[in-house]
Amino acid sequence: MTPAQRAFERLQAWPDLFAGPASCGTGRALRSVRDEIVHFHADRDVDLHLTHRAIQRFRYDLGGSTAIRLVPGSRWVTVHLDCDADVDLLLSLVSIALKAHQSRPPTDPPSGIPGCNFRRVTVLPRSAAGEI
Repeated sequence: MTPAQRAFERLQAWPDLFAGPASCGTGRALRSVRDEIVHFHADRDVDLHLTHRAIQRFRYDLGGSTAIRLVPGSRWVTVHLDCDADVDLLLSLVSIALKAHQSRPPTDPPSGIPGCNFRRVTVLPRSAAGEI
């Protein structure tokens, strides 16, 4: 079982999340009543929908993780799942995303703007990330 499959199974059991197709057309999604929260595109790459405020609040922490990729202007972050610690990180971030979406102010646009990061992020394996 891949890390993404493990994460999907664990998150699918959460009472606030419902499974369905990803709105981007690739993979599966888990959504809350209000918004799509996470897209599972591949065996190791997952896009997580955070609000603008959540990304700003955790920007330095997110940027410091080797598992996270940020795309300027996007409210989605890509999480690369290599190990159980990455799965645990994703679950923690999904919890933050659910809370952020529940308290999203009306001035913060809804999900889908500008869309998930699928095909906008290239994730290198950690062993190759520091090589030239």
